[in-house]
Amino acid sequence: MYAFVDTHTHLYTEEFATDADAVVHRAVESGATHLLLPCIDFDSFPTLMDLCHRHPGVCLPMIGMHPTEMPERPHEDLDRMEQVLEREHATFVAIGEIGIDLYWDTSRKAEQIEIFKRQLEWAVHYQMPISIHARSAHQEVVETLLPFAEKIPSGVFHCFGGSIEEARELLDKFPHFALGIGGVLTYKKSTLPAVLRSQVPLDRIVVETDAPYLTPHPHRGKRNEPSYIPHIVEKLAEVYEQPIDEVYQTLLETSQRIFPRLK
Repeated sequence: MYAFVDTHTHLYTEEFATDADAVVHRAVESGATHLLLPCIDFDSFPTLMDLCHRHPGVCLPMIGMHPTEMPERPHEDLDRMEQVLEREHATFVAIGEIGIDLYWDTSRKAEQIEIFKRQLEWAVHYQMPISIHARSAHQEVVETLLPFAEKIPSGVFHCFGGSIEEARELLDKFPHFALGIGGVLTYKKSTLPAVLRSQVPLDRIVVETDAPYLTPHPHRGKRNEPSYIPHIVEKLAEVYEQPIDEVYQTLLETSQRIFPRLK
């Protein structure tokens, strides 16, 4: 059994309301050293923190507002989050999940960018990593993040599924960041294996589930959970034609580099 970090998993959502503790135990039994929990809004924050308190040292919290979860007056909740950060910033492993999502709705694009910038300023102020959500918004995310690129220590482009050109742009413009790779890599028609093989060094990758979503093969169609990370790592070993133990070690070292509080 090899050690791994699930760098992005939502085990505090309603899909895990009845068995979150069992899911955490299965993850640890399968090799998980840490499970990083991105925040999506202030309402879910207490449940997230409760899970972290029940599994100290394993479940580690982020703090942030997901772009599709913005309430009508998002700055009020951001003010509350900022107060928590001021008191307890050492508690959090990263600022996240933050970013821009224009897949379903573009009507709040300007507001999403504004909210993203405010949270990037938190990362600069506290010198914390970030977990970035970008959906149908690659260029908007790049343009918004670029002025902060040298000021933020590290981060992950969560759930990367882009083209060779997009991968090259992210790796070149944000040299301290990594791409988050999950279950999509294992799908039969996925273009990710070719993109990674041609453009992305293994040490610029971290693995994640985005549980309960994006379940890897052979469990596709079921609820995702961190104990399925080995399926993703096995596929990476195939893509990069490297021994499985070396792939696990590289992924672990990259996770620790991106998220220094794991060490």
